[in-house]
Amino acid sequence: MPDLPERKIGIISCSGEELAEGTVARLAALKVLHETRPGKTVTICLPLFLAGGEGDRAFARFHPTITIDGCDLRCAARATEMYSGKPSASIVVSDLVAEHGLGKVEGRCHLNAAGKQAVDVTAQRLTELVDKIPGPPALTVLNRAVPAPQPQQAKSVGCSCGSGIPVRKVKIDGEAVEVLALPLIFQQFRERGHTPQAASDELFEAVKVYNRVPPEKEKSYREAIGREYAAFCQEVIQ
Repeated sequence: MPDLPERKIGIISCSGEELAEGTVARLAALKVLHETRPGKTVTICLPLFLAGGEGDRAFARFHPTITIDGCDLRCAARATEMYSGKPSASIVVSDLVAEHGLGKVEGRCHLNAAGKQAVDVTAQRLTELVDKIPGPPALTVLNRAVPAPQPQQAKSVGCSCGSGIPVRKVKIDGEAVEVLALPLIFQQFRERGHTPQAASDELFEAVKVYNRVPPEKEKSYREAIGREYAAFCQEVIQ
């Protein structure tokens, strides 16, 4: 029974090398990744994300993400919202340091006592946030003997968890847009016997689970997805 890739929780950490709080952010992310919530979390490379890394941006659209920033500039949180959507939660290390009265954090390479405490406090807060994020809605593809066409515009985007996210390019308002998980969603709806006419609302809601759809473009997305699904069903019949 194939299904959509498991949605792990992505952690996007500050990369500010000039601040000791940036070091705290990265060490706290690693602590959660390897110690407190291994297997449930992955890290996303912020510099690659900012440089246009397709896989990292796709991952942040498909998976819940938590950002950790060293200071109130909130570079990681702002970049995530700009390129992939608002993060599920955000942490600012300098705020946590003040909240817990840890004192001045120093030492970009070798943290002082306050910095080490800050790592533990930040990792604890991050772990709590990870545990609060609910699991994804179930969306499986039934394993039936219905041929699944492989159109040229379908491909798989590599993501930070190492699994491929199937995508299909759709023309929306004259622009080619990559829609995450669309090939599997189409296959699922076809195998359930949904016709293009009957599937419209439910199909669009399934697409919105894995893609950020701007409110002003919902009508265009809905129409484009409907056209693509009709074409998909015709390919199956042929």
